[in-house]
Amino acid sequence: MSNNLVAILYLVSAILFIFALRGLSHPESSRRGNIFGIAGMVIAIITTLMFKSVLSYTEIGAAILIGGLIGTFIALKIEMTALPQLVAAFHSLVGLAAVFVAAAAFYDPVSFNIGEKGYIASSSLIEMSIGTFVGAITFSGSILAFGKLQGTISGQPIVFKFQHTINAIIFLFIILLIVFFVIDQSPSIFWSIVIVSIILGFLVVIPIGGADMPVVISMLNSYSGWAACGIGFTLSNNLLIITGALVGASGAILSYIMSKGMNRSIISVVLGGFGGEQSGATKADNSDKVVKQGNAEDAAYILKNADSVIIVPGYGMAVAQAQHALREMGDILKKEGINVRYAIHPVAGRMPGHMNVLLAEANVPYEEVLELDEINHDFPMTEVSFVIGANDVTNPAAKTDQTSPIYGMPILDVEKSGTVLFIKRSMATGYSGVDNELFYRDNTTMLFGDAKKMCEGIVKALN
Repeated sequence: MSNNLVAILYLVSAILFIFALRGLSHPESSRRGNIFGIAGMVIAIITTLMFKSVLSYTEIGAAILIGGLIGTFIALKIEMTALPQLVAAFHSLVGLAAVFVAAAAFYDPVSFNIGEKGYIASSSLIEMSIGTFVGAITFSGSILAFGKLQGTISGQPIVFKFQHTINAIIFLFIILLIVFFVIDQSPSIFWSIVIVSIILGFLVVIPIGGADMPVVISMLNSYSGWAACGIGFTLSNNLLIITGALVGASGAILSYIMSKGMNRSIISVVLGGFGGEQSGATKADNSDKVVKQGNAEDAAYILKNADSVIIVPGYGMAVAQAQHALREMGDILKKEGINVRYAIHPVAGRMPGHMNVLLAEANVPYEEVLELDEINHDFPMTEVSFVIGANDVTNPAAKTDQTSPIYGMPILDVEKSGTVLFIKRSMATGYSGVDNELFYRDNTTMLFGDAKKMCEGIVKALN
């Protein structure tokens, strides 16, 4: 295949990837965006396989078949609640792939047209080192994020003295290793960069609290993109450079948006220690406070006699898989002439867009799903706020308690509505470890139990 044809096909793939990102920016166009992305990847793979440098189609075909079967199995078996940790796991594989490609290029530079062993071009060594560094950090950081989301590792932040100083020293040491690697081209220095970068990846993520994982997942997504971009330079593959840059830039922008939504600094995310202040949180003594409890029949009566209802979904809805029962409840209320809408916080759930995906799966109309900035001013005019498992993003302590770890985080102002119906399994704190003041407000009624069963009970009572 001629170089000109390769360039044209790669350009078509790049344009399709850009259209894919554009489509994924809104639920209504997300399916079309996925189709663009798939088409772009198919063209990219076929074009790459037409290179004269391909040695064995049998081995490549076997790898595609094995990977495709594994991916299909995961897609069929994975629960919607496990999507965040699945994304983290995939990010780790991207980082690991970047390290492996860099290692292959280092040990067989002739095949990559970057020189001979021991005489690799300095520019290629720098590109290789940066790709290895970012890839290794992405790998270990994503593994740790997966463990925290899966529950195999505590979601609490782990902090220690001089943490930032140690991270900075390790980072400078990696830069020094890269300099020596470019000069000496020693395999031991290459693997030292890999090992030290993996250690730094763990240290960057370990002080981050579980409540802040959505931002971390987004940031690791950005890292995986930059790792791919760096390896693209090593391989002299323009499409990999473009695709990596697209993923890296979009992940960074999303991380900034989410950090802003939590009143956090994105610099803190990059440096690690984001969320680390939560380790000092102390649970408030609420033993003398009164909690009003209700049941499905009580909730149905209150909802049926309201003119407007705002539903606030959170991770509790995802765990209980209650989105379908919730949509059925909303449909019944709308038939009664009640104005029903859904309020989504930027960091509700465990990854960006988690609640939007679940509601879309349940066929909730897109126009009824509104972001925080679009709906927050409506709560004072709303008769009932129906909160289903959204804890930290509705906690008034974020506005009133300056000692709270979540102080300053924009929240959904559900406490301003006439009545708050709050579904929760127990009085346990949210993922941030902060007790929710909303539970004890005079206008709040707690509905204890499984979210799906509670919604089904409300549907039955409404009917």
